[in-house]
Amino acid sequence: MTIRWKDERQSVVTAAQEMASLGLTVGTSGNVSLRVSSDDMGEPDRVLVAITPTGVSYAEMTPQDIVVVDLDVNPVDGEGIPSSETLLHTEIYRRRADAGAVIHTHSVFASVAAVMGLEMPPIIDEAIISIGGPVKVSEYAFPGSQELADNVCAALEGRNAAIIRNHGAVCVGEDLREALNVCVMLERLAQIYYYASMSGKVTTLPADVVEAEVAIFEMRRQARLNRS
Repeated sequence: MTIRWKDERQSVVTAAQEMASLGLTVGTSGNVSLRVSSDDMGEPDRVLVAITPTGVSYAEMTPQDIVVVDLDVNPVDGEGIPSSETLLHTEIYRRRADAGAVIHTHSVFASVAAVMGLEMPPIIDEAIISIGGPVKVSEYAFPGSQELADNVCAALEGRNAAIIRNHGAVCVGEDLREALNVCVMLERLAQIYYYASMSGKVTTLPADVVEAEVAIFEMRRQARLNRS
């Protein structure tokens, strides 16, 4: 049987399995998605998303399990049930033309930040360049809801990562590799900030340095938009 978007679906599976192997989630929690082309459907302007299904073990996941939906969460291909957080993913793609991939994690220190409501200030150079600025925490909303999607998008504005209050984190990238790298960077940042906060002394980067590094982030983001 021919599988549509086979390579894209395989890349989603691979990224999801790497997410799990890196300890960025547990069980079947978390989700991974990729923007895919609709050109072969004769609808080049229709945005499609290949996303992990709900309730399937990452170790056993196959390309056939990956579900393809449009931005209104209408099923396009696949027999599985798309992730319970599909609305979050589609809303990010709707608002962020530069987002080619989205990963939602339940990693330990990002989840600690989510429970504590810890917004992370600019403390590490590479985190600013990778994420785009201090990491914000979204307002709480029920999992899987449109309100959660809206709140997270607000916290994510102009950045590649946000903490989802009392829940976890979400990261975006031009592709799955970048999104995974941002997830790893965010977890490292959350861990460093948590331990540094326990000491009672956190030194932030100078304002002019942060401004320069955010400019680098924006330059790269604009270059991606120009290519799309």
